[in-house]
Amino acid sequence: MNATTGFPADFLWGAATSAYQVEGSPLADGAGASIWHEFSHTPGRTRDGDTGDVACDHYQRYREDIALMRELGLNAYRFSVGWGRVLPEGRGRVNPAGLDFYRRLVDAVLERGIQPMVTLYHWDLPASLDRLGGWLNPDSADWFADYARVLFRALGDRVTLWVTLNEPWVVVDGGYLHGSLAPGQRNPFAAPVAAHNLLRAHGRAVQAYRAESRHRIGLVVNLEPKYPASETAEDLDATMRADAYWNRFYLDPVFLGGYPPELPEIFGAAWPTFPEADFGLIKQPLDFLGINYYSRQVVRHDPAAWPLAAARVRQPQQTHTGLDWEVYPPGLTDILEWVAGRYGPLPLYVTENGSAFYDPPRTEGEIADPLRRAYLRDHLRAVLEARRKGVDVRGYFAWSLLDNFEWAHGYSQRFGLVHVDYATQRRTPKASARFYAQVIRGGGAALGAD
Repeated sequence: MNATTGFPADFLWGAATSAYQVEGSPLADGAGASIWHEFSHTPGRTRDGDTGDVACDHYQRYREDIALMRELGLNAYRFSVGWGRVLPEGRGRVNPAGLDFYRRLVDAVLERGIQPMVTLYHWDLPASLDRLGGWLNPDSADWFADYARVLFRALGDRVTLWVTLNEPWVVVDGGYLHGSLAPGQRNPFAAPVAAHNLLRAHGRAVQAYRAESRHRIGLVVNLEPKYPASETAEDLDATMRADAYWNRFYLDPVFLGGYPPELPEIFGAAWPTFPEADFGLIKQPLDFLGINYYSRQVVRHDPAAWPLAAARVRQPQQTHTGLDWEVYPPGLTDILEWVAGRYGPLPLYVTENGSAFYDPPRTEGEIADPLRRAYLRDHLRAVLEARRKGVDVRGYFAWSLLDNFEWAHGYSQRFGLVHVDYATQRRTPKASARFYAQVIRGGGAALGAD
């Protein structure tokens, strides 16, 4: 333990990416198309018609990117596997070239003294499986477990940190309820079914892991603390609904064995009855939980706000990112404390945390990004505060290592510590990256500076 900072010597200082957002070459070497490949190639789905066809060309340039990680002093790298690279049809036949890419990536990371954290699913379901119903098909849990076994057997001797799903809330809310993300459905009856099958798939994958390996596996969720706009009964009830839908929907079944009681009220006739036996499958013991945190929400009652009858109250006095997300570092401390208090003393990782701000055009030399630097500093201080309060936070992964394809926003939003010139693929570390490197070198001591 560093007595000055409160961060232990084995704390993971990392950065994160995801396959479709950075790799490019989505159909190279026998890979199968994903729902995001098809979604982004559908006119009107993404800003400016942007796709992940090239992205950051990480598929070709991963060694250069790992060298950047090493230069910054990272000791951990969280990335995801493209399901369709490994299983082009989503099940059955394994693509050796795709699997070999991830073998090379893991080996190259380890050679640089960087620990990989591998996410099995970061939103890029094989398109062939979507045509069979995707996450609405009850067989999807078994498809996912079979895919997971391929990865566990290929990489399990070298990868000791695994994540089943990344942000199932976003998969369901954007992909099945509002239609803003792949696969683009807008159906309140589909959303609970997709959510439940995702959780069943998570449970099956954990079971498969226990049969294959003896290291650590967990789940990653995006959480956003909810604060009432007033103390009126209506606003307090709206806040509870928002909290149930966003924060408890995917954690209560995993840790407590059932869904929050507010969900049937939220979904009404669209909320089904699930087999009781499913909850035993979903409630698999985990080795850790990953938390992605970006902002908070102040909530008021609004009958017109579907489906929650709850709306965000924008806080104009606060700084907001390029996506209009409020910058609120205390919310990270609050949500970490809340998780530890509600679900018990499980090891936690902050698996994503970052900000999209306008970056000036690259010139020779460093790119100044003072707002991102301040965001990083203040959220790392929030992690430190949670640790001081007794929360077992074991690592922090900045989102993102690189500017990348930001889903439906295309390339309009830059989250990276490292600037990417998409025309030339030139990488340039920003001032925030240099600050993060300074924090890492000092074990957090730089967080005491203004």
